[in-house]
Amino acid sequence: MSKRMVVMLVGAAAFLGVTGSVKFRQVQAAVAQAASFQPPPEAVTTIVSKKEEWPDTLGAIGTVAAVHGVTVSADLPGVVDAIAFDSGRTVQAGETLVRLDTRQERAQLAAAESQRDLARLNLDRIRGLVEQGIVAPADHDRAMAEHKQAVARVGEIRATIDRKQLRAPFAGVLGIRQVNLGQYLKGGDPVVPLQSLNPIYVNFAVPQQRAAEMRTGGGVGVSAEGPSGTELAGRISAIDSIVDPATRNVEVQATLENTDGRLRPGMFVQVRVEIGETSPVLALPASAISYAPYGDSVFVVGDLDGPNGAKYHGVRQQFVKLGGARGDQVGVLSGLKPGDEVVTSGAFKLRNGAAVLVNNDVQPGNSPAPRPEDN
Repeated sequence: MSKRMVVMLVGAAAFLGVTGSVKFRQVQAAVAQAASFQPPPEAVTTIVSKKEEWPDTLGAIGTVAAVHGVTVSADLPGVVDAIAFDSGRTVQAGETLVRLDTRQERAQLAAAESQRDLARLNLDRIRGLVEQGIVAPADHDRAMAEHKQAVARVGEIRATIDRKQLRAPFAGVLGIRQVNLGQYLKGGDPVVPLQSLNPIYVNFAVPQQRAAEMRTGGGVGVSAEGPSGTELAGRISAIDSIVDPATRNVEVQATLENTDGRLRPGMFVQVRVEIGETSPVLALPASAISYAPYGDSVFVVGDLDGPNGAKYHGVRQQFVKLGGARGDQVGVLSGLKPGDEVVTSGAFKLRNGAAVLVNNDVQPGNSPAPRPEDN
């Protein structure tokens, strides 16, 4: 009985050993096959990097501001008698916008003019009597003072009537009307915004480290988002004399021609300041850059060694230092060499060492001054 048991145990152990050995060899073969597996190449487009001389520029965020911008308001209280403008219209300096009711002032003016005429006649009469020695010179002085007071009173009422005619203080474009016919206005009540749009200001801030590079008269390029996003050229007209203690930035103001009214006060714009010097960069399409919190990188194409020692066409990830941007292009300052073949599209699906298949039939935009079709 015990002998039979021993034989069975030996047989079972032998079976398990053979089975385990077979499975072990199968697992080893699967691991070796997985280690030597090469995923199919990813389709990408590439460009050969080359050195270019770019002007040194500084990018900033700007806000458009009017050279002259006010909200026309009532100077004196009164009832709106006439509205002489339409919302959104262009007006010239001195053009009448609103007239307030002046019937009471005109009645006062008629009385004051009568009083002035009487004072003048009285002055002429007394002047003749003084020359004849009939009245004292003091009476002449009193009559002259009364005449001057009457003339001043007429001028005061005329000024009041004139101040109830609200006029455009400068040429510009009106906003939306804020008053109605027959409305009573108090002193200071708004009537209509008025903005002078040509020329126009763009205010932006630069770090204090770059403030010394700003020069009055230096060139700037300004572009706004939207279908008419072409860049407008201008000049730096003023540099603030203090540094903002909260942001450590210096405020800079540029002046631009705005003949077509493309820029409006309050708009957000991108500002490119021309420093004046040039620096060598490797210009790449913006689509070639992989942006990440730990650093910006590109994928460089080349021949790599595979796991089995064979060469294959693949990519390596290369971290780079970026400079400014120009149209569709981004300038690379360091991390690449001229002649490196860089992936321009399809980088999002790549990893370090991935195999690639280059197909440059269709290339991404790479123009320093693009003009989109829907512009």
